Amino acid sequence: MKSFDRHDRLLAIGLSALAGYVDAIGFLATGGFFVSFMSGNSTRLGVGIAEMSGNAAVAAMLIGSFLVGVIAGSLVGRWGKYHHRAVVPVLLAALLAGAALLGDFRQLWPAAILMAAAMGVENIFFAEGTEVRIGLTYMTGRLVKIGQLLAAAIAGEDRWGWIPHLLLWSGLLGGGAAGAVAFIAIGSDALWVAAAAALLVAVVARRPAAVATTPA
Repeated sequence: MKSFDRHDRLLAIGLSALAGYVDAIGFLATGGFFVSFMSGNSTRLGVGIAEMSGNAAVAAMLIGSFLVGVIAGSLVGRWGKYHHRAVVPVLLAALLAGAALLGDFRQLWPAAILMAAAMGVENIFFAEGTEVRIGLTYMTGRLVKIGQLLAAAIAGEDRWGWIPHLLLWSGLLGGGAAGAVAFIAIGSDALWVAAAAALLVAVVARRPAAVATTPA
């Protein structure tokens, strides 16, 4: 995050919030599986294998869908070249709209598959070649960074360097809370809001990205 300009930081926080929003909807719709947090699904896969439970197949399906989304987002991003930041959110919006449409027909599991693919696509937004400058749907590494930078602040070094990372984590947290409230209130129609937000990102992100020389 330190290498990001203000525009990119706001985009990262917004996309993190979108990931939290969609993941909360997926978690509630599937009864405890994740559509963006694949570490959690990997644990569920392992436990399901040990228990010889059908949960293993569900977790594997969502992990596979996420991976397909990463592949699709990467290919679309390569095709879009300099318009990478415009075309990737459009693909993200299309997948979320498809999930919302399936939800309207009470096809929640097919919708979850599209949600997982959409979250895979989202992680490609800040990609440069085969490198992803920042992960948007998982925050364990970000919490480690917050702890490291708080230690640095206590030691008298960079006093406020931890704040951008805290804002990114807070985006995911706030998005998760909003997604849960929206799903409880209007069910899978909450995904239409997510699709609209992704289209908004496509518009806002049309400004060329600043070139970074250090990792986020």
